[in-house]
Amino acid sequence: MEYNFRRRIRNLSAGWITVYILMILLVCFTSLPLIYMVSTAFKPFNELFLYPPKFFVQNPTSKNIRDLFSSMDSSVVPFSRYLFNSLFSTVSTILGTVFVASTGAYALTKLNIKGKNLIFTLIIAALMFSPQVTQIPNYMVVNSLGMINQFSSLIIPKIATAYSIFLMKQYMEQIPDTILEASRIDGAGEWRIFGSIIMPMVKPAWATLVVLTTVATWNDYFTPLIFIQRQSMKTLPLALQSLAGTAGSFTRSGVTAAAIFLTTLPVIMLYLSMQSRVIKTMAFSGIKS
Repeated sequence: MEYNFRRRIRNLSAGWITVYILMILLVCFTSLPLIYMVSTAFKPFNELFLYPPKFFVQNPTSKNIRDLFSSMDSSVVPFSRYLFNSLFSTVSTILGTVFVASTGAYALTKLNIKGKNLIFTLIIAALMFSPQVTQIPNYMVVNSLGMINQFSSLIIPKIATAYSIFLMKQYMEQIPDTILEASRIDGAGEWRIFGSIIMPMVKPAWATLVVLTTVATWNDYFTPLIFIQRQSMKTLPLALQSLAGTAGSFTRSGVTAAAIFLTTLPVIMLYLSMQSRVIKTMAFSGIKS
């Protein structure tokens, strides 16, 4: 193995070595905000306001994280309640998004239904509008249905998005129709085909959808701000932002850094665990980021 590695190094041209060096430098540069976030979360109070500021922590401490939990636990609503709200809304949105996007893409791709080209055209047209444009109509619908201060206001408006259906449809188009026809000849119904054949074959696609939905829902600050007024129904990003804003920008800088670190860590770990499937989905579905 060591001999093969050395031979590959010798066969690399100067141009490719330059490309690899530039890529490594770019990776290091783009990771600087994450490194600084982790470093700041473990800085003691006296290092937060040093001049000139230090990029890396000199004397790491977990006091900021302990202060965060003690501050949240001493409030009217405990920290565990905010964590539960975020977990419940995120997991429910993920399950609903995967189910709606997968069934919708299956119907548009593998079923012979009338008007599916028109439906897909409308879905593509919906991609042109940013989420901010539809916030007022969404609020009017949610308010008329009586879902304000309910978990449904954080879940239902997010489970049917144009991009998720488009992503699943592009990946399902790679599946040969002959496999489905053979299953129908053997007597399998559409739900059996969908659950036993389609979903296992598009696992990288819905795994990618899980990552994208988790990032969008877990870090969502705007939607709970609009639809939630009760303190006990707030999600973690909104509660942490409220804590940092009311406690003072200077005295709570370390607590705020620890809060940002804790809310970002699950998303990073999820993406790292599913990185290969995300790249595979983008390659096979024809989507370039």
